[in-house]
Amino acid sequence: MSSMNEEVGLKVGLEIHCQLDTANKLFCKCPTRLSDEPPTLTFMRMLRPTQSELGRVDPAAMFEFQKGRAIVYETDAETSCLVEMDEEPPHDLNSEAVDVGLAVSMMLNSKPVDEIHVMRKIVIDGSNTTGFQRTCVVALGGSLKADGREIPVQHVSLEEDAARKTGESGMTVNYRIDRLGIPLVEIATAPVIRSPLETEKVAFAIGRILKATKKVKRGLGTIRQDLNISMEGGALIEIKGVQKLDILARVVEYEISRQHALLKVRDELKSRGLREDELKEEFVDVSNIFKETSCKVIKSSLSKGGAVLAAVLPKFRGLLATELEPNLRLGTEMAHRAMFWGRVGGIFHTDELPSYGITLTEVEAFLHKLGATNEDAVVLVADDPANAEDALKAVVERAREALKGVPEETRGPNPDGTTRYMRPRPGAARMYPETDVPPVPISQERMTRINAQLPPMPDILVKELMDSYSLNRKLAEQLMDSDYLPLFETILSKTRIPASFVATTLTEVIKSLGRQGIIVEVLSESRIEEAFLAVDSGMIAKEAIADVLTWISKNRQASISQAIEKLGLKMLSKEELTSLVERLVREQTSLVKQRRHMAFGRLMNMIMGEVRGRADAKLVGELLKSRLEETIAKE
Repeated sequence: MSSMNEEVGLKVGLEIHCQLDTANKLFCKCPTRLSDEPPTLTFMRMLRPTQSELGRVDPAAMFEFQKGRAIVYETDAETSCLVEMDEEPPHDLNSEAVDVGLAVSMMLNSKPVDEIHVMRKIVIDGSNTTGFQRTCVVALGGSLKADGREIPVQHVSLEEDAARKTGESGMTVNYRIDRLGIPLVEIATAPVIRSPLETEKVAFAIGRILKATKKVKRGLGTIRQDLNISMEGGALIEIKGVQKLDILARVVEYEISRQHALLKVRDELKSRGLREDELKEEFVDVSNIFKETSCKVIKSSLSKGGAVLAAVLPKFRGLLATELEPNLRLGTEMAHRAMFWGRVGGIFHTDELPSYGITLTEVEAFLHKLGATNEDAVVLVADDPANAEDALKAVVERAREALKGVPEETRGPNPDGTTRYMRPRPGAARMYPETDVPPVPISQERMTRINAQLPPMPDILVKELMDSYSLNRKLAEQLMDSDYLPLFETILSKTRIPASFVATTLTEVIKSLGRQGIIVEVLSESRIEEAFLAVDSGMIAKEAIADVLTWISKNRQASISQAIEKLGLKMLSKEELTSLVERLVREQTSLVKQRRHMAFGRLMNMIMGEVRGRADAKLVGELLKSRLEETIAKE
C-alpha cells in the first residue's frame, strides 16, 4: 500500500475539531452541555446566501440555498439564550477557551498571534441560526511528531460548534441549538501525510495532546476529523465529519480507490471519443410508456401527477455500473447529485435495467423513443416535472465532470468508511470579519501564566499515571487514550477501590461490552460513577460491575438499586457466606482429603460461581481459607 501511495502522489491534510470542556460557550454564559429535556420553544428560519465584500457568492452556500428548506430550531432556557437564537449580539470571546487554545498551541510549538480577530464563515445548511460560523485563528505554524516523522501544523483556531440535527421531514429540517456555540479547538496540519495508516497515526497523536490538557470533552460526537485528500491526476476532496479514529485509514484507502476508478472512467470515455458538447440537457417525457408499469416508484409518482423524464448519456453504456468504492457505483454518485439538486428520491439507469419492476419491453420502448444506441446510457427520473428536470440537469453535469476526471467536492463519511456527496467545495468568498466581537490582544503576561501551567505531554502523563497509581504501561496508555481519564481520577478521589481495577473497567471492560453489542455510548460518566460508588459502599461486588453497566445501558432511566434488584446481585451477608462456605466444604470432603490445601482453588471457583457477583472475592477467600484449615486440622 505504501509504494502505491507514493506512485499516486497521495497527500492528506487533517483538520481536527474537538469540543472544549469549558464552563461556558464561546460567546455567551450558557453551559457547554446538551439537554435531555424536551424543547420549551421552537422558531423557524429560512437562510439565504449573501455576497462577500468582493460581490461574490460562495458556491457551497448557493447549493444549500437552492434546496429551499425551512429550518425549525428547538431551544430551552437551560442550555441556550438569545445569542444562539441570533436575537442578541455575541458576548466577548470566552477567556477560558482562549487559554486552552493557547495551551494547545504551545504544546504544538505553534506561534500565537499578537491579536485574535473573530471572522464569520458562511454556513447556511441550517446548523447555525446566523447563517455563518464564528471562527478565529489563535496560533500559526508548529509541528508534532507522529510515526517517526515531524508533521507541520498550519494553524490552531477556536470556533463555535454547530447546532445538532434532530430530525428531517420533507422540506423542513429540525435542529436543537443546545450544542450551538460550544467552543471547538481546531488543529490543521499541512497536506504532507503520505498514507492511510499515517493519517490515523497523526490523528491519534493530535488526540493525545488534546486529551493531555484535560480540558476537552470526550465521547462520540465531541471530536470530528476533516480530511483534505488529493492524488496525482485526481482532485482535492474534502471529507467532513469523520467521528471515529479507527475508520480514518479506511476512508483514505477508499478515496484513493474512488479517484482511481474515476480516472479510468475518464480514460474510457476519451477512448470512446466522447466530446463534452455531446452531453446535452435535452430531456424527454416518457411517462406514456409506463402507464401500466409494475414499478412502484414510477406508479406512485404518476398517480400524484408526476412525470417520468429521460436523458441520454452518449457513450456511457456500462460505465454507470463501475464500482468506485464498496457499494458505490458511478450511477450512485449521479443519484446523489440528483437527490440533492432535484430533491428527488433517486434515479433509474439502463446499466441496472430491467429491474425494480421495470420490464425489458418498457426499456426497449424508451430506448427507441430516445433514439439511444448500444453505446449510450439512459437515465430516468420519476417525480414532479420541475424536480425531475433539475435532477437530470445535475446528472448531465456529473457526466460532464466524469469526462474530465475527478470533480472537486465536499463529501461526508458513511459508517463503513465509504463517502457520499455533500456539496461543492467552498470558495474563498465565504469568510469575512465579525464586527460584533472586539479583537483580543495576547499579552506576554498571559503567555507566561499559561506556559507555567502547561500540562505534561502525553508520554510524560503516561509515566505519571504509572508512578502515581501503580499501573503497568499498557493500562496507563489505554487509560490515556480512552475517554475516561478525568472520570478515573474522579472515581479514585471518591472511593477506596484499587486504581488498577478502575482503570481496567474503564478501558478493557467497557470496550469488551461494546464488542458484544452493548451501546456503551449511552453510559454517562455520572452513571458509571454511580456503579463504582455502589462497589465502594458494598452494595455490589467488583465482579458484578460489568453486569450492572450492561443493564443500565439498556434501562437508561433506572437506578443502580433497581439494577441490583433485577439482576439478583444483592450482596450476601458475612453470615450467609460463612454458611455457604461450610456447606460446600462438607459436600467436598473427598476433594479436601485428597488435595488438602491444594483444594482451595477449585473450591474458590465453585463458590464464586454460585454467588455470581454477590460477594467480595477477598472475603470469600478469607472465609474459605479459615474453614479449610479447620477441616484439615481435625483430620
